[in-house]
Amino acid sequence: MAPVLMPLENRMSHPAASLSARCAAIGSWRLHPGHAMSLSPKKTAVLRIFCGQVWVTLGGPYEGALNEQGDRFLGPGDVLAVPAGARLVMEPVAAPGDTGPVHFDWSDAAASAAPSRFAREVVSPTRELGAALGQAGVATARVLRGLLGYSEYLTAGRGRVLGPYEAGHW
Repeated sequence: MAPVLMPLENRMSHPAASLSARCAAIGSWRLHPGHAMSLSPKKTAVLRIFCGQVWVTLGGPYEGALNEQGDRFLGPGDVLAVPAGARLVMEPVAAPGDTGPVHFDWSDAAASAAPSRFAREVVSPTRELGAALGQAGVATARVLRGLLGYSEYLTAGRGRVLGPYEAGHW
């Protein structure tokens, strides 16, 4: 069976025309029953199943306990981390008469890692504060430069020597 990897789905069309009886995640990849797919990540990757079931065979290098090696069955909501250099082969497990594809996502593990609580609640606001203080410093410097440009108008006489009548000495 030849591997089939269909392009990302476009779900911007009319919902009644594009939705099938099967669930489908927007932007997911599809693998139809009767086809198999082999994937070999160069970096640690994550396989997420959105809809349908797959039979996954994971070839080395293995990480973790011995019972985490080999064949697995994954269903909707299941996530499998695939180590760099491993070979993953997956095939849909379909009920008789089911012709709908399996919907899944294959992404880099580093890109899908959620930021920690400390990163969300401390590091990010600290960066925002630093950027805001930098912008405030730039704005202050621009105001001072603008005021210095008007210094001749802010001093009495506007940059020229005042006569006795203009200075109020008569």
